Amino acid sequence: MKHLLIVVDIQKDFVDGALGTPEAVAIVDNAAKKIKEFNGDIFVTYDTHSENYMDTAEGKKLPVEHCIKGTDGWKLNETIAGALADKKYTAVEKVTFGSVELPLLIKETVGDEDFDVTLIGLCTDICVVSNALIVKAYFPEKEVYVDASCCAGVTVETHNAALATMKMCQINVEGE
Repeated sequence: MKHLLIVVDIQKDFVDGALGTPEAVAIVDNAAKKIKEFNGDIFVTYDTHSENYMDTAEGKKLPVEHCIKGTDGWKLNETIAGALADKKYTAVEKVTFGSVELPLLIKETVGDEDFDVTLIGLCTDICVVSNALIVKAYFPEKEVYVDASCCAGVTVETHNAALATMKMCQINVEGE
């Protein structure tokens, strides 16, 4: 059985940059420990925007420039980058909350083997929940986990609401 870890958007802008929160800062060490101890295939998503972000549909609803490709804010948090330094992983750039490419990369990686998936990262209530639901929809018979101790939302309330939503969609929430 293969084990997959998806590290969602633990980028500088979401930790302590343009959209950072104290809760995001607080989960970095847990997430780094999880990455270091993980034995399996790892996917790392990058929220990726271009200079015209403010002209996009997302930019009009969230008018805060963030994760502009090539900027410091787009890079992984340094602690997370350090945890990944000795690991082989697949980087996945995504232009919106969920990646439709991710399930295809998972299928390519696992082939016909049985597998499970664990997600960690930021933000629980936007990109983590979006990717967890996409993965569960694409692989409905597989176990999908989210480690809440390695996730943070925009607010504590919306983090908890996203965890409740994922539970209702048969995603296993651990680490609460």
